[in-house]
Amino acid sequence: MTKFTKNKITKDIIVTIKRLGINGEGIGYYKKKIIFIPGALPDEVVVAKITNRFPHYLEGQLVRIKEKSPNRVAFPKGVDSRVGGLELAHLSYQKQLEFKKNLMIESLNKFHPRNYQKIKVKNTLPAPDEWNYRNKAQYQIEFFKGKSKLGMYAPNSRDLIDLPEMPTQSKASQKTEREIKKLITKFRVPVANYRRKSDGIKTIVVRESFSTKEIQVTLITIGKQIKNLIPLAKEIMNLPNVVSVFQNETQWNNPQVWGNKTTKLFGKNEITEEILGKKFKLSPRAFFQLNPKQTTNLYSTALKYLDLTPDQVLIDAYSGVGTLGILASDRAHQVIGIESIPEAVADAQHNTDLNHIKNAEYIQGNVEKILPELKNQGVPIDAVIVDPPRTGLNKKLIKTLLEVKPETFVYISCNPSTLAKDLILLSEAYDVRVIKPVDMMPQTPRWEGVAKLILRKDR
Repeated sequence: MTKFTKNKITKDIIVTIKRLGINGEGIGYYKKKIIFIPGALPDEVVVAKITNRFPHYLEGQLVRIKEKSPNRVAFPKGVDSRVGGLELAHLSYQKQLEFKKNLMIESLNKFHPRNYQKIKVKNTLPAPDEWNYRNKAQYQIEFFKGKSKLGMYAPNSRDLIDLPEMPTQSKASQKTEREIKKLITKFRVPVANYRRKSDGIKTIVVRESFSTKEIQVTLITIGKQIKNLIPLAKEIMNLPNVVSVFQNETQWNNPQVWGNKTTKLFGKNEITEEILGKKFKLSPRAFFQLNPKQTTNLYSTALKYLDLTPDQVLIDAYSGVGTLGILASDRAHQVIGIESIPEAVADAQHNTDLNHIKNAEYIQGNVEKILPELKNQGVPIDAVIVDPPRTGLNKKLIKTLLEVKPETFVYISCNPSTLAKDLILLSEAYDVRVIKPVDMMPQTPRWEGVAKLILRKDR
């Protein structure tokens, strides 16, 4: 989108905030044009500067608050407010929960799936912990002008914000990150420099199992042969609860944080996490929810909505490492997981063996192709659960689901807009019984929810 910079406004303006946007920013109006102001809350009167002008909206920066919302709380001390993952930390937790419920209602009102006004959106399920709930820290490291920084980039920039403390991150993972930073300095291990495009450590990833307390460390490097990397890894293994150290190799031209090659330097191949009595082995790149305690509640809700009986066959689409299917295996006759990533399928098969499960199998491939094949083979498809990426379900898969017509269909979503949009087509054959928002990431606008759909009798 073309940005208008001519005659850029720099003077202070006064704005009354009406509501919150999907990214947690305050929304108001200036000269009949909508303006987004991060850090501002509904019912506040704020002084702001306009930073960017676009054809249909403005972007602003909060200067000060003239009239404060009663729902405003103190932002965590010692943390740079620009850092991602704390966009709602200035809003009371009860209002955060209401905001996430309203996100779903607003999405339904925008996209108008069938009978959208009658769809029951329940209150958001609060997280067990509002703080220190994240089990994985993925921090960038930088050495510039004699100073070492470890943390996250400011939005839309290469300005690295040092994070001695991140209040949503588990304390053990934070402490491990800071100790590794000290060891990198002690062993004089090269740190990657994007200005010079030099080799070295670029990112430190620390993942903690909340059930076993095991800690897994991955050093993401530019280049393979990094000076003193092995002595560093040996010393990291002596840190409390660290059971493995890996190296992942990437390149400067890779837009993703992770590269394709991961090598174990020391320790175990995986760490073990436990959810609802089932164990899951997690290799460095295996996907797992960032909030293990709330994951128990998310999956319990999904299983309740599935309402499986012992004679039913469940299809677990986007099955990943098999978490949902394995948890459902006690309640169904058979579970068939479908996943496009081969490594995830291998992890899922490993996890079924780990839990001594005999009625779950995992197939590598695309859901929209494999689902019709299973039906043609005479496999009864009684129930389907999907947990797609933020982009939602592609139209081909929705078409396949409408042809296969499972009786029960549960949709776990991480984006209320794409869920509401997908429901437009899905509601041709299904009634949406309920949508339950689940707060997986307190202090952020990130949304997660579970929708229960039932095939209409006339279909």
